[in-house]
Amino acid sequence: MLNATVKGLLAHKLRLALSAIAVVLGVAFVAGSFVFTDTLRKTFDGIFDQATADVVVQPKAAFETDTFGGGQQPDLTLPAALLPRLRAVPGVAEVNGDVNLDGVRVLDGEGKTVGNAQAPGIGTDWSGGAHSPLKLVTGRVPQHTGEVAIDTTAAKDGHIAVGQRVTLLMPQGPRQQATVVGLMKFGSSGSLAGATITAFDPATAQALLGKGDVYSSFSVWREDGTSDAQLKSAVSAALQGADTGTQKLEVLTHQEAADQQSSDIQTGLSFITTFLLVFAGVALFVGSFIILNTFSMIVAQRTRELALLRALGASRRQVTRSVLLEALVVGLVGSIIGVALGMGLAVGLRALFKALGIDFGTGGLVLAPRTVVVGLLVGVVVTVLASWAPARRAAKVAPVAALRDDQAMGSESLRRRSTIGAVITVLGAAGLAGALATDGSTSGWLLAAGAVGLLVGVIVLSPVIGVPVVRVLGAPFARLRGSVGTLSSRNAQRNPRRTAATASALMIGLALVTGIGVIASSANASVGKLVADALGSQYVVSDPSFAPFSTDVGNQLAKVPGVSGVVRERFGSAQINGKGASVAADDAAGFTDAVHLQVVSGSADALSQGKAIVLTDTAKSHHVGVGSPLRITFPSGQSTTIAVGAVVKANAALQSWTIPLSTWDTLGGAQHDQFLYVSLASGAKDATVRPELDRVMGQYPNLQLQDQKQFGDAQRKSVDQLLALIYGLLGLAIVIAVLGIINTLALSVVERTREIGLLRAVGMSRRQLRRMVRYESVVISVFGAVLGIVLGLVLGLVLLQMVRSSGLSATRVPGVQIVVFLVLAAVVGVLAAVWPARRASRLDVLRAIAAD
Repeated sequence: MLNATVKGLLAHKLRLALSAIAVVLGVAFVAGSFVFTDTLRKTFDGIFDQATADVVVQPKAAFETDTFGGGQQPDLTLPAALLPRLRAVPGVAEVNGDVNLDGVRVLDGEGKTVGNAQAPGIGTDWSGGAHSPLKLVTGRVPQHTGEVAIDTTAAKDGHIAVGQRVTLLMPQGPRQQATVVGLMKFGSSGSLAGATITAFDPATAQALLGKGDVYSSFSVWREDGTSDAQLKSAVSAALQGADTGTQKLEVLTHQEAADQQSSDIQTGLSFITTFLLVFAGVALFVGSFIILNTFSMIVAQRTRELALLRALGASRRQVTRSVLLEALVVGLVGSIIGVALGMGLAVGLRALFKALGIDFGTGGLVLAPRTVVVGLLVGVVVTVLASWAPARRAAKVAPVAALRDDQAMGSESLRRRSTIGAVITVLGAAGLAGALATDGSTSGWLLAAGAVGLLVGVIVLSPVIGVPVVRVLGAPFARLRGSVGTLSSRNAQRNPRRTAATASALMIGLALVTGIGVIASSANASVGKLVADALGSQYVVSDPSFAPFSTDVGNQLAKVPGVSGVVRERFGSAQINGKGASVAADDAAGFTDAVHLQVVSGSADALSQGKAIVLTDTAKSHHVGVGSPLRITFPSGQSTTIAVGAVVKANAALQSWTIPLSTWDTLGGAQHDQFLYVSLASGAKDATVRPELDRVMGQYPNLQLQDQKQFGDAQRKSVDQLLALIYGLLGLAIVIAVLGIINTLALSVVERTREIGLLRAVGMSRRQLRRMVRYESVVISVFGAVLGIVLGLVLGLVLLQMVRSSGLSATRVPGVQIVVFLVLAAVVGVLAAVWPARRASRLDVLRAIAAD
């Protein structure tokens, strides 16, 4: 049987290769996502490893937060008076006080921001020392106010040299002028993953924190012979009873601190991995139909061969094993190639990120053993499972079939399949209905289960649905192209299972594309209304990367003639009644003019009364209402209690919890802004005020001033960019579906060799034969597209209904896109038929008639 299996593989190399391509593409995405995220993880781990001392002493947040750094808050500090105590600890070789600032931007000679605007702009102190991760490349270290050192990457990007004067944008205070006295690199590689770093002398850096003689943290290095754990213990003991003001502290070893810093990166990377793996799953799911089709048709074409094996003594188990072994080889070879292709995909992703300004250094890609094992396992398992049904069908071939001329295997009734498909479809529809009737996590699970159920149910029912639909789709060909068109339609109807399996691959891809298209189109249509309903201010100021910026910006804009008010907005983490939450703080004055409120209960002037504003869903889930006390605790440990002053409907400009800016200041919140809402005075003309606003904003090229239309357009652009990415990834599934159509048609040509010979013998020309195969391909493709579009519309509209509360008020069906999808499906059918049709037309008539 082993020899028979090997010969079977060699006899069907091309057909099996097309099936293997589906495995290759799916596994490539699995492997590529793991390689890319592992490489990212290695890059950031390297940065954190080099930036972290043997022991770190840092402020301890009063509770776990969702901010960068695993809970460490940039606005929490420790007194510099701890430095002498730390230096006196036995086993300490060096201690440095660290200053960390976020939002320091360098402007080049043309006034443009240096580096990637989406990456952090880090400010720090140059504390010197042999262990510092900052390595001077040229020039000298900054020693006085007005001197800075910048990283070599930023210097190259901005064409900045030592001795040049530059402008600095600060997260707090006005713009500053400084002289670049040195160029540096970070660590051994110099990679900061796209971020820029600016170093000040220690005194200047402390002054920039704006909190006196304090540091963000302390880096402690050990002497030889002392372990990190021993040093941590000694440092902890030395700091017992030390005066740290109201701030608690924590002492961490190198590994503990590095792990804490990388925790948020891990979360972000897991999202990227999941995102890519979802598309890998779609690709493999679509590919499984190709594998199923391929092995089903190969088994059907080898009926006599399998029957002879049974007649010669082969058992059913041996025949099953033979087919599964072929599948195993296909899956294994495809998986190995897929892992290799995944490395190439990771290279492409890294190049894309580098073009966007996020450089991961010069290190090689990370191919972990887990990536290879998972890639091989996934590819092999999917291939073997997809070939299981054909293998079992092969085992049922009776030995007497070897004596028959007809080699086609029998086709079972579709009655049982219809029943099963109908039940699954009804359950899927019930799941979707349940998702609409519930909320919270239950709604999400029902939506997922309902969508999968409906998708699987339609796939199971597709052979039943296909017969009448294909007859309708093929009718124009029959009328316009006579006998050739009639034959093409009947060929597509001849084996409904095969046609359905081929069309299902395309159906899945187009169902996802259409569903996402409905959401995206509706979101874009809703943006204008969302912005108009949410904002009363004429302008919004923000950083594209949502980084904080100086309060000086708002101060200058407020002085522009024609501006009636500037409302500041800041964001942060807090505990509210003992539960973690993200809060916004806004100026009370002018807030109701800047933001439109739909008050359910309470007063729109809640912030002016020193009270909080809460969204309806948040109030419901936290069981609070107007008058309910809220105990708010900031990471610094400072707390206060305020009442709920208003419960309002969801608004695109509001967070779940909004507190007065005065409360934020009382609790020691960071003194920088993240959004500004600029309102014009009554009678002020935009044509007069806008140039003055632009003049002020010209000093801050890292920020953007947008009117309501520009703000809405920016949101639409973000949706369109995400949509383009998703369409690009789903294009993989479409490519695999095209391969499936090619494979099915090619195998169908082989299966119908004698029939084709007879058609040629009775007068059909080669051109007519090519047309017949082409029309059959178009019918199958359009059938899959129709099913996919209908299914996608259902799923998209259900999901749209579920997210109505998020502000997607408009329902927009992408009609133009749907027409384009149908046209592209027909084009796909034409292209997919090129090779099979050419092959069919070249068959020798006499040999085809004599074929078994």
